[in-house]
Amino acid sequence: MIFTMLCWWGSASAQQESQRWQRAEAAVTAGQYQAAFDMLADIERGIAASKMDSKTAAEERYKVARARMTMYMKMRRSERVKEQLEHMERHANASKNEKVKSDLLYNKAVYHYTFGQTTQGNAVFKEMAAKLMAEKEYDKVDDVYQMLIESGRKSGSAAMTAQAYSGYIAWKDSMNELKAADERLALEQKIAECQASIDEKDNDLAARGRYIAALCVLSAVLAAALVVGAMVLLRLVVLTRKQKKSIRRANENNALKAKFISNISAQLTPTLKKLDSGQPEVRALQSFAAHIQTLSQLETTIEEKVDLEDTMLPPFCEELMDKIRDKVQTGVVLAMDVPKMSAMINKDYVGRILLHLLQNAAKYTPVDGHIRLEFKKRGAHKHQFLVSNTGSFVPEEQREEIFKAFLAVRDLTQGDGLGLPICQLMATKMDGEIYIDPEFTKGTRFVLSLTV
Repeated sequence: MIFTMLCWWGSASAQQESQRWQRAEAAVTAGQYQAAFDMLADIERGIAASKMDSKTAAEERYKVARARMTMYMKMRRSERVKEQLEHMERHANASKNEKVKSDLLYNKAVYHYTFGQTTQGNAVFKEMAAKLMAEKEYDKVDDVYQMLIESGRKSGSAAMTAQAYSGYIAWKDSMNELKAADERLALEQKIAECQASIDEKDNDLAARGRYIAALCVLSAVLAAALVVGAMVLLRLVVLTRKQKKSIRRANENNALKAKFISNISAQLTPTLKKLDSGQPEVRALQSFAAHIQTLSQLETTIEEKVDLEDTMLPPFCEELMDKIRDKVQTGVVLAMDVPKMSAMINKDYVGRILLHLLQNAAKYTPVDGHIRLEFKKRGAHKHQFLVSNTGSFVPEEQREEIFKAFLAVRDLTQGDGLGLPICQLMATKMDGEIYIDPEFTKGTRFVLSLTV
C-alpha cells in the first residue's frame, strides 16, 4: 500500500532508482523504519544531485514525503504525519501533475479518517470524488473507495471502514443513475445523428432528381450547341489557316525589313566614315548606323542561343565600374555589392548591357549622388544584376516605352534611343529580361534577370 499509488510517474528505465525504492519498501514492510528513513534520505540526496527538471524532481520528492507519511501513520505520530502532508502538498503543486494532486487528496482523507477526523475526511474525500466524477472517471472513483475501505481494515479503524463503506454504497447508487443518464444521452445523440443522416439522404435523393432533370435539359442544349460549334469550328479552321499565312508573311516581311534596314546601314557606313567625325552630327549618324545594324542583327537571330561561360564576378564587375569612373559628376560614389563567386553568363552581352546601364546612370546621377552595381542569386538557375542610381526616376507610364525602338523622332546628337531596346534584345537571347524595379523610390534601378 506504501508505493502502489506512485506507479503512474516512477521512472521504470532508471534501474538504480527502482532498486533503491524496492529496498526502502522492503524495510518498511519488515518494520525496519529507521533503515527505511535512512534509505529515503539517501534517495532525496540523489534527487538533489540529479539533473532532472524541476517538475520531475517535485514528483520524486512527493514520493519520498508520502513514504515517510505512511510510516508515521503506522507509528500513530499525527504531528509528523501532518508535517509530511504539508511537504506533499508543496511538492504536488510544484509538479503541476493532476494525478499527483489527486493522490494528495486521497492521502489527506486517509489521514483524517485514521485519526478520527471524520468531518474533515468526508470533506476531502468529497472533493476528490467530485473531481473524478466531473471527469467521468467512474472506475477510478470506485478504486479509491476500495482502497479507502482496505486502508481502514488494515489500520484497524472501524470508523474509517464504516464511513468509507457507507459512502461507497451511496456513491454506487448515484453512479448507476449517472451511467444510465450518460447512456440515455448517448442513445439520444445516436438517434439524432441517424435522423440527420436520413434527412440528409432524403435531401440528397431530391437533389439528385433535380440534377438528373437538369442534365437531360443540358444534354439537349449541348446537342444543339455541338451542331453550332461544329459549324463555328470549321469556320475557325479556315480563318486560322488564313491567319497563319498572314503571320508567316508578316514575319517574312519583318525579316526582309530588318535585312533591308541593315543593308542600308551597311551601305551608309563607308560613306559616313569618310565624313569629319569631329562634327557631333556626323558622330551621331555613325553611332545611329551602328546601332541599327546591331538591332537588325539581333532581331534576325533572336531564336539563336548564345554561349555561356563560367565567369568570376568581382573582377568582371570591377572592370565595368572602372570604365565610368571618369564620366561621373563631382562627389558621386560608386559602390559594388558582388559576392566572391562565379556565374554562367555570356560575358559579351552581359558586359555591354551593364556598361550601357552604368553609363546612363553616370549621365543622370547628380552631384554627390550614388551609383551601385549588385549581383543577387535568386535560385539554382536564376540570378540578377542590379544597377541603381540616385536622382530622377522614370515615370511609370514610360517604363515599358523606353525599351521600344523608333517610337519618337529624336535629335540624334542627344541620343538615338536604341540603347535600351538593343539591351532588351540581348537579354531575350539569353532567356532573360530587363525591367525597372517599381519598388525602388530613391532614383532608378534597372534589373537584368537571367535564367541559366
